[in-house]
Amino acid sequence: MESVPLLRGFSLLLLLSLLLHHPRAVQENAELRALMHVKAVLDPEGRILASWTSEGDPCRGDFEGVACNEHGKVANISLQGKGLSGFISPAVAELRYLSGLYLHYNALRGEIPREISNLTDLFDLYLNVNNLSGRIPVEIGKMASLQVLQLCYNQLTGSIPPQLGLLKKLTVLALQSNHLTGAIPATLGDLAQLMRLDLSFNNLFGSIPVKVAQLPRLAVFDLRNNSLSGSVPSDLKRLNEGFQYRNNTGLCGVGFASLEVCSSDDILKPSKPEPFGPDSTGPRPPPEIPRSANLSAHCHDSHCSNSSKSSAVNVAIGVVAVAVGGMVIGLSAFALHRRRKQKIGSALEVAESRLSTDQPKEFCRKGGSPLISLEYSNGWDPLADGRSGAGFSQEVSQSFRFNLEEVECATQYFSEVNLLERSNFAATYKGVLRDGTAVAIKSINKTSCRSEEAEFLKGLKMLTLLQHENLIGFRGFCCSRGRGECFLVYDFVSNGSLSQYLDVKDNVNGRVLDWPRRVSIIKGIAKGIEYLHSNRANKPALVHQNISAEKVLIDHHFFPRLSGSGLHKLLADDVVFSTLKASAAMGYLAPEYTTTGRFTEKSDVYAFGVLVFQILTGKSSVSHLRLNPESGKLENLLDENLNGNFSKPEAAKLAGIALLCTSEAPSQRPTMDAVLQQLSIGY
Repeated sequence: MESVPLLRGFSLLLLLSLLLHHPRAVQENAELRALMHVKAVLDPEGRILASWTSEGDPCRGDFEGVACNEHGKVANISLQGKGLSGFISPAVAELRYLSGLYLHYNALRGEIPREISNLTDLFDLYLNVNNLSGRIPVEIGKMASLQVLQLCYNQLTGSIPPQLGLLKKLTVLALQSNHLTGAIPATLGDLAQLMRLDLSFNNLFGSIPVKVAQLPRLAVFDLRNNSLSGSVPSDLKRLNEGFQYRNNTGLCGVGFASLEVCSSDDILKPSKPEPFGPDSTGPRPPPEIPRSANLSAHCHDSHCSNSSKSSAVNVAIGVVAVAVGGMVIGLSAFALHRRRKQKIGSALEVAESRLSTDQPKEFCRKGGSPLISLEYSNGWDPLADGRSGAGFSQEVSQSFRFNLEEVECATQYFSEVNLLERSNFAATYKGVLRDGTAVAIKSINKTSCRSEEAEFLKGLKMLTLLQHENLIGFRGFCCSRGRGECFLVYDFVSNGSLSQYLDVKDNVNGRVLDWPRRVSIIKGIAKGIEYLHSNRANKPALVHQNISAEKVLIDHHFFPRLSGSGLHKLLADDVVFSTLKASAAMGYLAPEYTTTGRFTEKSDVYAFGVLVFQILTGKSSVSHLRLNPESGKLENLLDENLNGNFSKPEAAKLAGIALLCTSEAPSQRPTMDAVLQQLSIGY
């Protein structure tokens, strides 16, 4: 058994020796040389990164998980969930143009190399869900471009470096489920762009800095399961459920559920100094508090080894490296550096990159996070027993399939905290994918779905074909026979539904839409419906059937995104019928439906006309306007909250379009193509 580690060490060193003696390709290309060094340490057995060879070209697609920018420089390394069990090489710092480093959901060990701070162009650093140990390098504070820092679910120790407060572009800082100690640095209050801060499940103590509580864009602040004490800043009330603080017995405050009102002692006594030293300790979260996945299973899947075995491997590597002497002196020193502090552990968690319910694309980056969906296929339990069916190509099937573990992890096991909406047939939860992308996950009970499996799968295929800027992006699905549910995964849209912008009495929440936004929303809805009705781009024509203000979601740019498209193709007929009651009550149902019982494109046009009236008036009830549209002046028709700030010609045209679209006779209503022409929209 002892020969195995020695053989592994020898194999690694042999690979390093070959790299040094390889002809000009490696020597002449600094990035290629760096990648080969990274591979040697990241995947010491050469089992996973076999496509990374010194003869290959990283920018030609030869290297799995490597992508280059337009200048032919390595810009992204995406190796999440590959089962890597090595270390992070300091050589990664030589990839100077790297904008995204995604190594999460592996079993990487050792420390985070401080050399990583040389990646000054890096936007995304995802090292979460590994077995990394040691302290968080203070040098990370030099990474001025960093926007997402995911270090959660590792074995990191020490305090949170105050230098992280220098990362002025940071929007997400996820450090939960480590062994961090000490206080929350007040310097984190300098992160004006920060939207999500998760410090839960650590050993932190002391008070909550008021400066952090006052961060203007903060939407999620999770402090659960620490040893914090003192008065909770009142500014955190605005976060509502975005502020999580359970299992901090020393906290007190007014207006926070489950917290006692602070006593005079709590308020008057000064905060004690918060040590940042390595000896700071505190209680760990109690073992009965659940984590968000099966940790042992993750370790098993990633081929984790035990601590003693790991130690033996690294000792062997060091011994052989010294024997080689001068030939690999640089690499020997590097290998010795990597085995200073190694610690095996296991953890698993989803970390939101944007926020809990806010904009999944609030900030734009040159190197966006890759969609992590179907690499984690263990446990996939489709209704079709793995058959693609319904015309699914293997590529399409794999591109849209999620597994149950991933869906559960994204929603924190369907926590009520993440519940967005519940109807009589479905529940929708906010969630976060493993790459940090915010999503909305709709859970539908199998009893509400079409009983014919072929028809159901055909409906799923239809959803995968619907790709348009004015439709909610469909990312994939998961069907679990074990749970008796199907899950639909969509992009998360941050600014609520159009209905929230109707019947506004005051504008304290910024809910009054100005005139340009109203016109833009009307045009966007028209474009989305016209796309559904069209038969182009390998997509058959589709009638939405249930258009309403609730189904029009508003994204962070205030663009409209139509939801629910194609959903009726999945649902049982009686469930579809029940969903129409609300629409009928609000006046969206075309009058001919009561006699024909059928939906056509013209019934969607009718609902669109109602929406236009609602957007113009700012009111949800507009039936009287359709019955007598010419009564009163145009100024009396429009929302008084506009205070007269609108274009009269534009308003007149839109009111005329709404009137035509809500004509009693379907034949008198225009097609959506004609509506677009009236609106002068290019499409």
